[in-house]
Amino acid sequence: MKKILYFSAILVLAACNKPKDKASQLADLKKEQAKIDSQIVKLQVELGKKDSVKSIDVSTVTVTPGNFTNYVDLQGHIDAQDNVIAYPLTSGTITNLYVKAGDNVSKGQVLAQLDNSVQLQSIAQYKAQLAFAQTNYDRQKNLWDQKIGTEIQYLQAKSSLEALQRQVDGLKQTANMYRIVAPISGTVDQMDLKLGQLAGPGATGIRIVNTDNLKVKADVPESYATDINQGDNVKVVIPDANDSLMLKVSFAAKVIDVGSRSFGIEIKLPQNKAFRPNMTATIRVADYSNKKSIAVPLNAIQHSDTSSFVFVNENGVAKKQMVKIGNTYGGKSEIVSGLNGGEQVVTEGASEIEDGDKLKVLNSAN
Repeated sequence: MKKILYFSAILVLAACNKPKDKASQLADLKKEQAKIDSQIVKLQVELGKKDSVKSIDVSTVTVTPGNFTNYVDLQGHIDAQDNVIAYPLTSGTITNLYVKAGDNVSKGQVLAQLDNSVQLQSIAQYKAQLAFAQTNYDRQKNLWDQKIGTEIQYLQAKSSLEALQRQVDGLKQTANMYRIVAPISGTVDQMDLKLGQLAGPGATGIRIVNTDNLKVKADVPESYATDINQGDNVKVVIPDANDSLMLKVSFAAKVIDVGSRSFGIEIKLPQNKAFRPNMTATIRVADYSNKKSIAVPLNAIQHSDTSSFVFVNENGVAKKQMVKIGNTYGGKSEIVSGLNGGEQVVTEGASEIEDGDKLKVLNSAN
């Protein structure tokens, strides 16, 4: 029995020491190679040495201290200082139109006539009576100057003449109410009246605009009440006229509107044929300025949950630099801390790289 057990043990040991075939040996070596390659890559990342990794194409900008200004952009519109609609003072049928759209008119000029034939007939009748009263007065005055007749006859003639004169004057004023008169000088901008049309106060009239006296109006949120005041310099941009101007605030309201929580401002515009009422205008008010500020393009700044950072090109390698951001305007952000100036900050491609990546700078701006 002992011999049998001994012989079995020898067979087991012989089976364990039997050489593996070549396919098994190759598989084992490949596993070992993959494990070693993985360890090599891990060590290269930790040491910041990625010589086997291809360089990433980026663009950079060299940051230098300079002026940075933050603006408040307000939306406004152009309005005419003199922009009115002329109406008749009473109702009537239009019998004559003396102007058309585009005509220049002067203050007090008659623009249209309404039917006032009834008033004109009354004036004619009273004028006949007025002529007789005038003749009677002249005769009584002549007699009274010669001490002929009585004073009462003279005073009655005078009173009758004055009463008729007041009636004629009143009728003339009434007749004049049947006209549309220009309240200002300017250009007829809108004319919707037609002959035979009934017109009246508050109905369709004639719009007159003085385009030589334009202004920009805007509503400013009350949070900027201490930043914008009368006399402040502002930049006015009028996109449709392809123009921008540096002007002064000519008016700033002192009262905050309770509904909109804002206050109105106005800026007078110089004469320009390209400016028209109701054009859109942007008012830019500087609320912060730093002449020694460092600013970078927005696409250079990356964000994490708790901080912001940029990548700096240092000898072809990306270095992660933590920064603190201040104001942002015009596609750039002010860097309050983290950069001193002279750094080559990655812009295009910044979101595609990591700390330690090799960089290939395609474009570099100053």
